[in-house]
Amino acid sequence: MSAAVFAFAGQMAQAGRLAQRCGVPLHPVTVRRFPDGESLVTAQAHGARTALLLRSLDDPNAKLVELLLASAALRDGGASRVILIAPYLAYMRQDIAFHPGEAISQRVIGQLLAQWFDGVVTVDPHLHRIERLDQAIPGIPALALSAAPALIAAIRRGLDPRTVLVGPDSESRPWAQSIAVPLGLDMLVGEKVRHGDRAVTLEIPGIEQVAGRPVLLVDDLISSGTTLVACAALLQAAGAGKIEAVATHVLASPDDMAQMAAAGITRIRATDAAAHPAATIPLAGVLADAIRAADWLD
Repeated sequence: MSAAVFAFAGQMAQAGRLAQRCGVPLHPVTVRRFPDGESLVTAQAHGARTALLLRSLDDPNAKLVELLLASAALRDGGASRVILIAPYLAYMRQDIAFHPGEAISQRVIGQLLAQWFDGVVTVDPHLHRIERLDQAIPGIPALALSAAPALIAAIRRGLDPRTVLVGPDSESRPWAQSIAVPLGLDMLVGEKVRHGDRAVTLEIPGIEQVAGRPVLLVDDLISSGTTLVACAALLQAAGAGKIEAVATHVLASPDDMAQMAAAGITRIRATDAAAHPAATIPLAGVLADAIRAADWLD
């Protein structure tokens, strides 16, 4: 057997879709946690030479240790190549020491993954001062995929052509553009305006265009949703119609989701990069295409 998908509990449904798209078997990785907090990880290779190990790294600390144990178990069981499929990849934002004594987590975690895996695949990682994922994860194939094709396909169904796509801040501009242009939608991008040393407000140039029109907020990551709440307030004041949001990753808590709903965001959708009630857009096609192109199924 050349390849198989392996997955932890919590992402078996996503792993099943990926395995089906790749035409390979799916096998579970099991975890037993002892009272002292240690994990006993079991991952049998089942004859696979290439192990496609799926686990998103939201809430990453315990997951990282268990990933390393799973990689070791698969190699001990005969896998000659272990590829990490981490649709959400943590610890990428801290790429410099902002204050004395801070660990540069991107470098630490990137080097760790490079030591234990033969390749890494993720989707829309939170990179700031580097252009390519292989600058953070050196010496192995490190693929940073875009969720845009999956999001475009989901947005296109039932799309009102009058919709205005809004990126919440300047960092979202390239991301919003990659979705607005293929869909032929008007696009606006928010800007953070600084008033003195401490006061910062959000403005959306051209916001008058949203009057009476549906709005779709687009971002790569929804964590607390604070910026989306501020955007929604501005959009409602400008007379926008229905306001929805779509993102690659959503990590927002139930309270955060409730606040966004209270702010007038009627629906939030995201990819299934991480388990979440709003994660309804499958990434299996995007991931399978990249895995196939990398010749990891042979």
